[in-house]
Amino acid sequence: MSISDASGTRRGVKKKDLIITPDDKILVTGAAGFIGNKVVEVLIQYGFHNLRCFIRPSGNRARLDRILDSLPWIRSLEIMEGNLLSEQDCMAATRDVAVIYHLAAARGEKSFPDAFMNSVVTTRNLLKSTLENRALKRFVNVSSFSVYSNTRKRGMRLDESCPLEPHPELRGDAYCFAKVKQEAVVTEYSRQHGIPCVTFRPGFVFGPGNEGITGRVGISGFGVFLHLGGSNQIPFTYVDNCAEAIVLGGLRRGVDGETFNVVDDDLPTSRRFLAMYKKNVCRFKSLYVPHAVSYLLCYLWEKYSSWSEGQLPPVYNRKNWHAYWKRTRYTNEKLKNMLGWQPRVPADVAFDNYFGSCRLKRKNA
Repeated sequence: MSISDASGTRRGVKKKDLIITPDDKILVTGAAGFIGNKVVEVLIQYGFHNLRCFIRPSGNRARLDRILDSLPWIRSLEIMEGNLLSEQDCMAATRDVAVIYHLAAARGEKSFPDAFMNSVVTTRNLLKSTLENRALKRFVNVSSFSVYSNTRKRGMRLDESCPLEPHPELRGDAYCFAKVKQEAVVTEYSRQHGIPCVTFRPGFVFGPGNEGITGRVGISGFGVFLHLGGSNQIPFTYVDNCAEAIVLGGLRRGVDGETFNVVDDDLPTSRRFLAMYKKNVCRFKSLYVPHAVSYLLCYLWEKYSSWSEGQLPPVYNRKNWHAYWKRTRYTNEKLKNMLGWQPRVPADVAFDNYFGSCRLKRKNA
C-alpha cells in the first residue's frame, strides 16, 4: 500500500506490516471535520475504500460528498449520521469494524460540562460499544498537545515521555480538561479490556480550512495583536501530514499502546511565522510582549481571579503560560522511527497553501 508525496516519491506500508486488509471495515468519527476529512482522503489513496464515515446530523458533509463525486467507482464508502452520545448509534457505528479512527472532538466548546460530554462521554460510549466487536484490531485516539503540563526547564524538548497536566481543571481551558480526561478513559479501557489503542497528540494543525493564527503566536486585544511567542518554535503540522501520520498509526503492525506527537519538520519560530503572515496575507499592528512580562501578567490575572472568587475567569494563568508560551523544542523522531512517517508536504509548500487560503478567505469575507 503506497502513496505519492509532493515530490512524486512513492512510499507506504508493506502488506506484511499491515494489521488489516483493504476489505476490512474502517470507522472514521468526525469524518466531516478538518482533519477527519483528510484522514478519509489518505485512506482512500492507500487503497482502503471500505469506510464508514460517522458525522453529526448538523455536520458539513460537503467535503465528503465531493470525495464521493470524484470517485464514483467507490461504492463501499458509507456516510452515517448519528450522535456519539447515543449508545445505540455507537453500537451501529462500530459493528464489524476492524479499525476505528476517533477524531470527533469538542473543539470550540467553552464550558467544561459540554467539553466533557462531547469528548469524554462520547469516547467512553464508543469504547464500550467495541467490547462486543470481535473484529476490532485497533482504536486510534486523536488527542492534542494541550494535554502536556510542560513544566520542565525552558528550552527543553517536549516528547511523548513528558508529563501530562495533573490538574487540567485549573488550566481554565475546557478543551485541555476534556482531552486529558479522554486519554484517561482510553487508557482505562485498554488496560481493563485489552482494547489495542494508539494515541496521537498533534500540535497546531494548519492548512486550508483552518486559517486562524494559533494562540501560541499571540492574541488580539485592545486593537493590537499581542505577540507572545517571540523566539519560540511553534509546533505546526500541516493537515495532510498530520492525517497521514494518523492513518499509519491505524494500519502499521507493532505499535499498540504507543503515543505519538505530530509535528512537521522545519518548524518556524513565532517571530518568523508572524513576519511571513504579514508579508503574505495582511499587515496589522503587533506588540511583542517579552516572556517575563507575559508570565507576570498571567500571574496577576490568576491572582485577581482568585481574589474575585472567579468573577473574572482565570483564562490566563501560569499553567497556560507553561503550556503555550514557554520556550520549548519539539521532535517527530518517534513518528519517523516507528511509523516510517515523513511529511508528504514540505514546509514551504504547506505555508504557501495556507497563506493562499488565508488571502482567499479575507477576500471573500
